Parts: sequence; structure tokens; C-alpha cells
Amino acid sequence: MIIIVESGATKTDWCAAAPGMEPVNVKTAGMNLATMSGEAVGTIVSEAMEAFKKAGVTGDVEEIHYYAAGLIVAEGETVPSQAVWLDKVFRGLFPDAGIEYASDLLDAARAVCGHAPGIAAILGTGSNSCFFDGERIVKNVRSAGFILGDEGGGARLGRMFMSDFLKGLVPEPVSGEFARDFEVDYLTVVKNVYRGEAPSRYLGSFAPWILARYDRCEYVKELVDSNFRDFIERALKQYDIAAYPVGVVGGFGYAHREILKKVAEPYGIKFSAIIPAPIEGLVDYHLGRK
Repeated sequence: MIIIVESGATKTDWCAAAPGMEPVNVKTAGMNLATMSGEAVGTIVSEAMEAFKKAGVTGDVEEIHYYAAGLIVAEGETVPSQAVWLDKVFRGLFPDAGIEYASDLLDAARAVCGHAPGIAAILGTGSNSCFFDGERIVKNVRSAGFILGDEGGGARLGRMFMSDFLKGLVPEPVSGEFARDFEVDYLTVVKNVYRGEAPSRYLGSFAPWILARYDRCEYVKELVDSNFRDFIERALKQYDIAAYPVGVVGGFGYAHREILKKVAEPYGIKFSAIIPAPIEGLVDYHLGRK
């Protein structure tokens, strides 16, 4: 049996899978390996194992694959410095299991490309992309975060809209509707963006409201299209999009996949898959189905 873990700051998705077995998925709190104590990490892992037990999952765990945003595995390193506490917990529970640590970008690439070469993209609150040769990531156009990059993501769309709103560039009636629906006076916005704990999430939270007006406001339509277009121009075009398909992972890209496809069409981009989450593809990858 294998266990696949996708860890974020707010939630962690766990999946137990084996040949001939229906995958079992559970959720726990997020694990911030950079700040959490070993005790806190151990508690979350124990919760996941208890949930698997209640779901009837039994058998020896042969492999654990742990993926997380921002997880950096140096060349020749098996356990990244951020994961030392977690590794001790895993080793205590599964001393004979093979344990792999990897980034969410490799997670996405394996999910949409399998063992074949291709271009993988993450389009969620943020964005990222890479060229995957079927085994490893060989090229990565840096995301650069929501201030300097993250083109195509929800936070970047929120940042573009908010900048226009504060400068009086959003047309009516959209501007008035936005002011009515949110607390967006200048000082509140500046505080949340420049001093808030999660500015990217704050800006991304406006994306659904903006997208709801896509079909009835030319300004919104062009803003949304330009966000995806910038991702193509500034990231995807740095890969060989004529020779390789593009696979997309992420709730934002999946929810607005028809817009993404329309914007990408003039570039000749062929999408291999656009999926909300990578777990199903990862199960197939690790069980040798793709």
C-alpha cells in the first residue's frame, strides 16, 4: 500500500491506495513544516492514521510520497531540512517504508504528464509551471509570487482588479457593486495587502466575485483574459508549446477552463488535462497506471 500526502498551510489531503483497492481519502489540518513543532506534526499524522483505520484501511505501508508547496529538496538530499520533524514521525510509524519528499510542482507534473514528457502548470490562488521530461523537472519559469508574478492565478486577478478599483479605473456599475459588497476603503485594503498575514489569499478571495461578471462586463472580460494571456506570454511560451501538451492543475484554472482554452487557442496550445486537484493522477502515477 502507498500513502500520498498533499500538504498546504490550511489543509492536508491524504490518500491510501493499492492495486485492486478503491483509494481512501482523508483530510486533516495543514502542516506548515517551517513553523510547526514536532509534537504538532505528530498529532496531525496520528489523526490521519486514525481516520484511515476507521475507514477500514489495513496492510503494510510500503511507500509514502509527501508533496508540499515550497518544499525544496536539494541535490543529493533525501530529507529536506523543513521535513526533519515529519520524517522522524513517519520513520517511527513506518520504519520499512520508502519515503519521498517533493514539491507541489512535481506533484502537478506527475499528475498530468504521468511518465511522459510535457508541460505542467499550476493555476490556483498562485501559479507555477515547468517542463517535465517524464522523470524530473528540467525547466521551471519562476512563479515570483503574487507581487512580482503569479500570472494566471486568482490572487493576481484580484491584485489587478484592486489596483484599478483604488485608482478609480473600474467602470460602473461594477465599481459601485464592489464597494457595496466588500469593505474596501483604502486603509483596509492597504492594511490587508501590506500588513496582513495572508495577502495572496485576501486578494484571491475577490476572484469569484470578479468572474461572476465576466459575461456582462467588457472590462471584467478583458481583465480576466489578460490575466490568462499574461501567463501564456510570460511563462508557457518559454517552453516548447508547439511540441508538448500542457496539463493544468488547480481549482482556479479548472473552474474557468473554458475561458483559459479560449485565450490559449490562438497560441496553438494543446491541453492534455485540466483538473482541479492532482490526487487521482498521482494514484495512477504511483501505481504504474500512467
